[in-house]
Amino acid sequence: MSLDKATKLDSNDGLFAKRELFSLPEGIIYLNGNSLGPLPINVRHRLDSVLNEQWGKDLIGSWNKHEWIDLPRKVGEKIAPIIGATSGQVLCCDSVSLNLFKLLASCLQLRPNRKRILSQEDNFPTDLYAAQGLQQLLGSSNCQLEVVNSRELVSAVDDEVAVLMLSHVNFRDGAAHDIEYLTRLAHERGALVIWDLAHSAGILPLSLDEWNVDFAVGCGYKYLNGGPGAPSFLYINNRHHDQFVQPLQAWMGHKAPFNFDQEFVPAEGAGQFMTGTPPILSLAALDEALDVFADVDIQLLQEKHMLLSEYFLGMMEEYPELKDLELISPKNVNKRGAQLSFSHPEAYAICRAWAEAGVIADFRSPNLLRVGFSPLVLRFKELEMGVKALVEIMDGELFAEPRFQQRLKVT
Repeated sequence: MSLDKATKLDSNDGLFAKRELFSLPEGIIYLNGNSLGPLPINVRHRLDSVLNEQWGKDLIGSWNKHEWIDLPRKVGEKIAPIIGATSGQVLCCDSVSLNLFKLLASCLQLRPNRKRILSQEDNFPTDLYAAQGLQQLLGSSNCQLEVVNSRELVSAVDDEVAVLMLSHVNFRDGAAHDIEYLTRLAHERGALVIWDLAHSAGILPLSLDEWNVDFAVGCGYKYLNGGPGAPSFLYINNRHHDQFVQPLQAWMGHKAPFNFDQEFVPAEGAGQFMTGTPPILSLAALDEALDVFADVDIQLLQEKHMLLSEYFLGMMEEYPELKDLELISPKNVNKRGAQLSFSHPEAYAICRAWAEAGVIADFRSPNLLRVGFSPLVLRFKELEMGVKALVEIMDGELFAEPRFQQRLKVT
């Protein structure tokens, strides 16, 4: 492929101008937006205002004057259309792990005669940890996690399963489940569903209301670009509102938190899932970052990330030096999220060498080089340059240099 083709693709890109809304270092090709989204320029300005004008001058009065107290709901309302939800069903608070724990325990309340949590064996580990922790707390006679291969999911959903807990897009290989089909299947067999949208919210078209999804969680710092450690969001379908009381009862989930009652009375609807004091700086950053999506058609995001990944694969096929990088992601672009994963015994060192050359991807243990395609910021010309840098690394076996072999704390 030639730079002429990349130039033509960039010139026809309806999202081309969105790149200017982000702060990216000069000379860096960022293929890791599926792990941490880049910094939107307006977020810097928003945080300056929160720090200097709100916290700095209005101090505690900002909870009312600047409506800090309403940020979890306000941010949730901005996320709602991105995931196909109507108003009042999405709340932004805590982490994915905490929200999963709350939802799993709630599902067991809604299905008191069922004890099994069914998931996929290569689901994101923290999701499984949350279920394991609940099982340890309640005892295996009251809660039991079962994990199966993805090919066995359909047959494993039986009349003993309380809740099916899955990631929409697998973090290792990028394979995407059919949410609508599996949700319908679970419901036909009397089970509830929880979907983890960490690798799909803000990149794939989602219709949670239309698909009749029960619950979902998602990440604020990947494709939503809310910054490191940005709060998670959770979705609670309207039909389940006020049907249970989630177990991590805390003052912000109280119906009237500033009455300081001794007994917990849950807030109505999604509000009861609040726990501690909202992290205002993080919520403000995410709130501002979400404005990037205000005039964006999610379908266009999907179309572009498909073009980017297919273009990347096409270039790789032109270079025999890259033949040892084995694609483990689905070959069908319609069956994966916005990433490609390649296995190689030296994947970690290759990733570090590529970063030194100015191309930032990431590594997943034990042997995966993972490449993310963020359509809001990536350009086709960058993929050309990134693949050529990878060819040099593989051809010269630069990854064998000792400095690339040393593992960092965060991989």
